[in-house]
Amino acid sequence: MRLYVGLDWASSEHAVCVVDEQGAVQAQFRVAHSAAGLAALHTQLRPFGEPAELPVAIERPSGVVVDTLVEAGFPVIPIHPNVVKASRPRYHAAASKSDPHDAYLLADLLRTDGHRFRRLQRPSDATRALRALVRGRDDLVATRVMLANQLRALLDSFSPGAALIFAAVDSPIALAFLARFPTPQSAAHLGEKRLAAFLARQSYCGRRPVAELLERLHAAPVGHAAEGEADAKGELVRTLVGVLTPLVAQLQQLTAAVEHAVATHPDGAVVMAFPRAGRINAAQILAELGDDRARFATEAQLAAEAGVAPVTYASGKHRGVGFRWACNKRLRQAITCFADNSRHSAPWAAAVYYRARARGCDHPHAVRILARAWVRVLWRCWYTTTPYDPTHHGGVRRLLHAA
Repeated sequence: MRLYVGLDWASSEHAVCVVDEQGAVQAQFRVAHSAAGLAALHTQLRPFGEPAELPVAIERPSGVVVDTLVEAGFPVIPIHPNVVKASRPRYHAAASKSDPHDAYLLADLLRTDGHRFRRLQRPSDATRALRALVRGRDDLVATRVMLANQLRALLDSFSPGAALIFAAVDSPIALAFLARFPTPQSAAHLGEKRLAAFLARQSYCGRRPVAELLERLHAAPVGHAAEGEADAKGELVRTLVGVLTPLVAQLQQLTAAVEHAVATHPDGAVVMAFPRAGRINAAQILAELGDDRARFATEAQLAAEAGVAPVTYASGKHRGVGFRWACNKRLRQAITCFADNSRHSAPWAAAVYYRARARGCDHPHAVRILARAWVRVLWRCWYTTTPYDPTHHGGVRRLLHAA
């Protein structure tokens, strides 16, 4: 008799349910999220058969529990939480929810609709390492942007010139300046000679002359904070600078690690060959694409996963097209960023973008249309492990022929 396992994941304890081919519950138990608990999970499932014959449904595709099951030889089938939520009315009319019932629901969904779900395939070590680096870097970049915005808003409230003297408030030279001159009073008597000496000590690149930088500082509106308030806000500036300075330095090292990882990845050359993809953006795309070619059997599946294909609603005479909310948000961000950059160096991409704008599409919509067009090419190159070559791109050839 074939059996199915459902596991409702939680931070401290996991609910497990085993059902047979008729949907009858064969076992229900809980295991702790600990080394002993995960070992007990394997032990308690052993009487029901070999691991390879016990498919396990779970609501997440990664994590310690998933890795433990895969290492033990269990087929793991991730089921999206939205699917589980939409399936609850099949079992009861009330909106109640419990972990044991969700475990049963997962097992029963695997029994009745298992052919609709795909077994988890672990990516290669190179892809997993690249994904960890890229996602970690993206999260830290978001933290840096948040702190930089907080610092800029703080400076605008009492020392606007300090936020304008350099192009980016979170650049190393700007952070060094704010650490030395955190308040308007500390920079009140700053002249060209003192500023030049400070810039020399910081090894400033010299992009802007000293006189221009000083003019930016003095031309800004003057804050009117009282002495006590200015000192308090200056202390806040020092605190934010103290947090941002090591974060910016560590991000530089992490960026170098990401660039090295994508350059040495087996599929790195395929994605980096696209116009304006660079290394960081290529790494973001490749980290979400992975290396399992069976994951996206067609370019339409990739477009849907990336959120660049609209959703069609049709019923009778009514037909509408809407934005696709359910998708891999990181993949959409990576592909739309690449598409937006590509139009500045690829005439074909620029033509697709401006045709969309001419039809009345706003910038984000036009970028998604261009991204959808690029996905067809990206999927083909990724699926065949062939670096992008514009001479083999049909759209480029047609554009050149029309010119």
